[in-house]
Amino acid sequence: MKVSGFTFLRNGGLLGYPYVESIRSALPLCDEFVVAVGEGEDDTLERLRAMNEPRLRLIETRWNERMQDRGYVYAQQKMIAQFNCGGDWAFYLEGDEVLHERDLEAVRGAMQRHLDDRRIEALVFDYHHFFGSPDWVAVGPGWYRRAPRIIRNTVRNYSPDGLFFVVMEKNKRGRYPRAALAGATIYHYGHVRSIAAMREKNARVGKYWKHDHALFEGYAIDPRLLAPFGGDHPAAVRDWLATQAERHYAPDPAYVPTRRDL
Repeated sequence: MKVSGFTFLRNGGLLGYPYVESIRSALPLCDEFVVAVGEGEDDTLERLRAMNEPRLRLIETRWNERMQDRGYVYAQQKMIAQFNCGGDWAFYLEGDEVLHERDLEAVRGAMQRHLDDRRIEALVFDYHHFFGSPDWVAVGPGWYRRAPRIIRNTVRNYSPDGLFFVVMEKNKRGRYPRAALAGATIYHYGHVRSIAAMREKNARVGKYWKHDHALFEGYAIDPRLLAPFGGDHPAAVRDWLATQAERHYAPDPAYVPTRRDL
């Protein structure tokens, strides 16, 4: 069994992604890890090269800045990386997603168990969406509970955005892949990055969804949509959490819910 990890990145440091930590968390499962690295304004490419990782394969790309419809430029970059994968399975991790070391054997076992079962086209992970600080997780219905992150690499598929896979049938019809549970959890840290990094991210990426983000002042959400996190974080990301994540968020009981919250 050969496993290809893949992702896409651009300005990973400037926008506060724990992307090196993300890649390192998945490398024990991967025979190769393909990264589409967009032309940017920070040292993302240099930091990836400095990993000195022989399994890492870097593809330098240029984003289509005119593609500003429903995040499809993310899909384009994701597919550049995916289409360069040569494994039996292609394992996609976004730059703010991290695996826990105790889940590695479960993921490897799921891939091995379903390798010859062609009915299973993908593997789905549970999620911890951290919000405000590493001490809180978002549990409201607007936060997806599960998502596919491993796709069989011989199935004809494409991605309409950064999150999903669509399997094509008869050239014109797409459907979600037939999936089994990976038996593991992905730790999602996109909403605990520093306020400065989140402000920069919102200002730069909203255009790809035709969003005009207001200036980000800090994390805020209906406290009923949060729960305290009682577990431990993956070893790969602990230094990043201690030095680059927001640490002192507390839910505001006086917060007025937005329409989206409700």
